[in-house]
Amino acid sequence: MPRIYQCDFCRYDIPPGTGRVFVKNDGTIFRFCSNKCFKNMFVLKRKPRKLKWTKVYEPKLPKPEKTENKGA
Repeated sequence: MPRIYQCDFCRYDIPPGTGRVFVKNDGTIFRFCSNKCFKNMFVLKRKPRKLKWTKVYEPKLPKPEKTENKGA
């Protein structure tokens, strides 16, 4: 029974028989759904939290406005 893995960059499911596996010299295994995810992680060194097309995207929240407290 083939397993369904998650892409290590975008966190989408990888259908069996597709994707790309990258193994580092220390034995760490990375699984990617596409060449786009592989390049963004290793070639361009991007963070998945900053890209809108990933599942782990975290939009920037507006900064709270500072209010001046006058001594009472």
